[in-house]
Amino acid sequence: MPEEKQDQEFKEEFKVSGDQVVKKIKEIIKEGNARRIILKNGQGHIMMEIPLTFAVIGTVLAPILAGVGAIAALVTECSITVIKKENV
Repeated sequence: MPEEKQDQEFKEEFKVSGDQVVKKIKEIIKEGNARRIILKNGQGHIMMEIPLTFAVIGTVLAPILAGVGAIAALVTECSITVIKKENV
């Protein structure tokens, strides 16, 4: 009887300066295995949560990145939490 593969979720966190936020998020999206990105300010408060599904990729992504850029302009330091899933 074949074993079913399970999705295992794990988190990865990056500390970045405000001017590097959009660049880092673009890198994370390009890697392709992220399921959700959470952007927090220096105090740890969630400023934006971005679910990444196949529907989000493409033209819908441009306004999201514009919003991230606007938020990044307001903070000097923030953290990006990436929720990833892998088949085990």
